[in-house]
Amino acid sequence: MALRSEYTLGHSSFNDFLFAFIGEEANGQQLTVLSAMARLELNPWSEASRLSELSKEAASKTLAAIIGRLPGGNWKKSDLQLIAGRLVEHLPDGQPGSQTLTKTTSSRNESRKPAIDIRKALFWATLVAVAVVLILRQLSD
Repeated sequence: MALRSEYTLGHSSFNDFLFAFIGEEANGQQLTVLSAMARLELNPWSEASRLSELSKEAASKTLAAIIGRLPGGNWKKSDLQLIAGRLVEHLPDGQPGSQTLTKTTSSRNESRKPAIDIRKALFWATLVAVAVVLILRQLSD
Protein backbone atom coordinates (compact mmCIF):
# COMPACT_ATOMS: atom_id res chain seq x y z
CA MET A 1 0.00 0.00 0.00
CA ALA A 2 1.36 3.42 -0.95
CA LEU A 3 1.88 6.11 1.66
CA ARG A 4 -0.39 9.12 1.62
CA SER A 5 1.26 12.18 0.07
CA GLU A 6 1.56 13.98 3.41
CA TYR A 7 3.78 11.16 4.71
CA THR A 8 6.17 11.04 1.78
CA LEU A 9 9.05 13.35 1.01
CA GLY A 10 9.30 12.76 -2.69
CA HIS A 11 11.01 15.39 -4.74
CA SER A 12 10.12 19.00 -4.21
CA SER A 13 11.66 22.19 -5.52
CA PHE A 14 12.27 23.02 -1.85
CA ASN A 15 14.51 20.02 -1.10
CA ASP A 16 17.77 21.98 -1.57
CA PHE A 17 16.55 24.54 0.93
CA LEU A 18 14.99 22.12 3.42
CA PHE A 19 18.04 19.83 3.54
CA ALA A 20 20.56 22.69 3.74
CA PHE A 21 22.55 22.86 6.97
CA ILE A 22 21.88 25.75 9.31
CA GLY A 23 24.90 24.98 11.45
CA GLU A 24 26.19 22.84 14.25
CA GLU A 25 24.21 22.24 17.41
CA ALA A 26 25.77 22.24 20.87
CA ASN A 27 26.00 18.41 20.73
CA GLY A 28 27.99 18.56 17.47
CA GLN A 29 25.17 17.45 15.15
CA GLN A 30 24.46 19.32 11.93
CA LEU A 31 21.00 20.90 11.95
CA THR A 32 19.00 21.17 8.71
CA VAL A 33 16.27 23.66 7.92
CA LEU A 34 13.79 20.77 7.82
CA SER A 35 14.70 19.60 11.32
CA ALA A 36 14.72 23.12 12.71
CA MET A 37 11.26 23.92 11.39
CA ALA A 38 9.89 20.61 12.61
CA ARG A 39 11.27 21.30 16.09
CA LEU A 40 9.52 24.65 16.08
CA GLU A 41 6.30 22.88 15.02
CA LEU A 42 6.25 24.64 11.65
CA ASN A 43 5.29 22.87 8.43
CA PRO A 44 8.62 22.95 6.54
CA TRP A 45 7.06 22.90 3.06
CA SER A 46 4.52 25.61 3.87
CA GLU A 47 7.23 27.80 5.37
CA ALA A 48 9.53 27.19 2.40
CA SER A 49 6.70 28.12 0.04
CA ARG A 50 5.92 31.25 2.02
CA LEU A 51 9.58 32.29 2.13
CA SER A 52 10.06 31.66 -1.59
CA GLU A 53 7.29 34.13 -2.37
CA LEU A 54 9.03 36.91 -0.44
CA SER A 55 11.91 39.04 -1.66
CA LYS A 56 15.33 37.60 -0.76
CA GLU A 57 15.79 40.32 1.86
CA ALA A 58 12.40 39.75 3.51
CA ALA A 59 12.84 35.97 3.38
CA SER A 60 16.27 36.30 4.96
CA LYS A 61 14.95 38.47 7.82
CA THR A 62 12.03 36.09 8.41
CA LEU A 63 14.27 33.03 8.37
CA ALA A 64 16.77 34.71 10.73
CA ALA A 65 13.92 35.26 13.20
CA ILE A 66 12.91 31.59 12.89
CA ILE A 67 16.49 30.39 13.46
CA GLY A 68 16.76 32.78 16.42
CA ARG A 69 13.95 30.89 18.14
CA LEU A 70 15.99 27.65 18.12
CA PRO A 71 17.57 26.64 21.41
CA GLY A 72 21.11 25.30 21.70
CA GLY A 73 22.76 26.23 18.43
CA ASN A 74 26.50 26.81 18.14
CA TRP A 75 26.03 30.11 16.32
CA LYS A 76 26.05 33.68 17.48
CA LYS A 77 22.96 35.87 17.33
CA SER A 78 25.02 38.27 15.21
CA ASP A 79 25.49 35.52 12.59
CA LEU A 80 21.77 34.77 12.15
CA GLN A 81 21.28 37.17 9.24
CA LEU A 82 24.37 35.77 7.46
CA ILE A 83 23.18 32.17 7.97
CA ALA A 84 19.66 33.01 6.81
CA GLY A 85 21.01 34.83 3.74
CA ARG A 86 23.03 31.76 2.77
CA LEU A 87 20.02 29.46 3.21
CA VAL A 88 17.62 31.70 1.29
CA GLU A 89 19.82 31.27 -1.78
CA HIS A 90 18.62 27.65 -1.90
CA LEU A 91 14.97 28.68 -2.27
CA PRO A 92 13.31 28.60 -5.69
CA ASP A 93 11.88 31.93 -6.80
CA GLY A 94 8.19 32.40 -6.13
CA GLN A 95 6.93 28.82 -6.48
CA PRO A 96 4.02 27.91 -4.26
CA GLY A 97 4.87 24.72 -2.37
CA SER A 98 1.41 23.23 -2.54
CA GLN A 99 1.49 23.27 -6.32
CA THR A 100 4.98 21.79 -6.36
CA LEU A 101 4.06 18.99 -3.98
CA THR A 102 0.78 18.30 -5.74
CA LYS A 103 2.47 18.07 -9.11
CA THR A 104 5.18 15.85 -7.67
CA THR A 105 2.70 13.61 -5.90
CA SER A 106 0.38 13.26 -8.87
CA SER A 107 3.25 12.58 -11.25
CA ARG A 108 4.63 9.99 -8.82
CA ASN A 109 1.22 8.33 -8.61
CA GLU A 110 0.93 8.37 -12.39
CA SER A 111 4.34 6.72 -12.69
CA ARG A 112 3.12 3.95 -10.35
CA LYS A 113 0.10 3.12 -12.48
CA PRO A 114 2.10 1.47 -15.28
CA ALA A 115 3.94 -0.64 -12.67
CA ILE A 116 0.63 -1.99 -11.42
CA ASP A 117 -0.53 -2.63 -15.00
CA ILE A 118 2.73 -4.47 -15.73
CA ARG A 119 2.18 -6.68 -12.69
CA LYS A 120 -1.34 -7.46 -13.85
CA ALA A 121 -0.06 -8.25 -17.35
CA LEU A 122 2.62 -10.56 -15.94
CA PHE A 123 0.04 -12.30 -13.76
CA TRP A 124 -2.29 -12.91 -16.70
CA ALA A 125 0.57 -13.96 -18.99
CA THR A 126 1.73 -16.49 -16.38
CA LEU A 127 -1.81 -17.77 -15.96
CA VAL A 128 -2.20 -18.22 -19.73
CA ALA A 129 1.20 -19.94 -19.95
CA VAL A 130 0.21 -22.40 -17.20
CA ALA A 131 -3.11 -23.05 -18.94
CA VAL A 132 -1.33 -23.72 -22.26
CA VAL A 133 1.11 -26.11 -20.58
CA LEU A 134 -1.76 -27.99 -18.91
CA ILE A 135 -3.72 -28.21 -22.18
CA LEU A 136 -0.66 -29.48 -24.09
CA ARG A 137 0.00 -32.03 -21.37
CA GLN A 138 -3.62 -33.24 -21.58
CA LEU A 139 -3.38 -33.53 -25.36
CA SER A 140 -0.14 -35.53 -25.26
CA ASP A 141 -1.60 -38.11 -22.84
